[in-house]
Amino acid sequence: MRPAGKLSTQLIFAVLLGYAAWVVFPMVWIAYSSLKDDRAIFQNAFALPAPGSLHTENYTAAWKTARFSDYFANSVVVTAASVVLIVGLGAMAAYALARFYHPAGRAVFWLFLAGLMIPAQLAVIPLFFEMRGLGLLNSKTGLILVYTANGLPFAIFILAGFFRSLPRSLYEAAVIDGCGEFTAFWRVLLPLARPGLVTVAIFQFIGVWKEYFFAFMLTGGDATNGARTLPLGLANLSITSQFRSDYGMLFAGLVLVTLPILLLYLLLQRQIVKGVSAGALKG
Repeated sequence: MRPAGKLSTQLIFAVLLGYAAWVVFPMVWIAYSSLKDDRAIFQNAFALPAPGSLHTENYTAAWKTARFSDYFANSVVVTAASVVLIVGLGAMAAYALARFYHPAGRAVFWLFLAGLMIPAQLAVIPLFFEMRGLGLLNSKTGLILVYTANGLPFAIFILAGFFRSLPRSLYEAAVIDGCGEFTAFWRVLLPLARPGLVTVAIFQFIGVWKEYFFAFMLTGGDATNGARTLPLGLANLSITSQFRSDYGMLFAGLVLVTLPILLLYLLLQRQIVKGVSAGALKG
């Protein structure tokens, strides 16, 4: 039994190692290809760049020539505002649905969950005309509102489980000590839901940061690039002239888009695992 168990463990380890290599290698390849010119990429795509010919100007060209700095700033504003609104509004809605009884409360909760079951792309046509009627096309405000509405169902689903798991005695003790409803929520119960808040914030940051579909539909007509985000900038970055693609600069743009997500994950990976595990146990 022991040899068989050891063999199965080694087999699982080998499969996981192969999967990790399959996932990691494309990112490594893009990273070192961003330091090569087009000729080197086409002649030997998988070779490492020569130590004396590192084309760091690909990053400068992507950042300045292709106006990547503008797209980056737009993504920072849109993502930060959307995540703050999603976490704040989602926490308050989840607390109300989890802590207070109302005959329609269950129906409202399932109405929010419907946002997870129904693809948001199905509503893009009426959404487009609604945004146009409100004058929010080609604006960061319109994108922020759409991303907030799209992210609230996930936030409420995760955070409602956290609030339901908290002992009601904590709320009652806060009320006895003189806390009002909002004070008890803000000072007592919300800090205890921190793992869920961090989990929601991280997943929503990743989702909004790399989102392309709504950004293209709602800001694709922005000729001034005042509201276009990184995914749209990356699409524009692939074409540097009428009949030519600069792949070195394109790979540099991919690195700049991916790097914030990788850094965020490396810094907060423990909180991600803790939050997901707690949500699975408490939800």
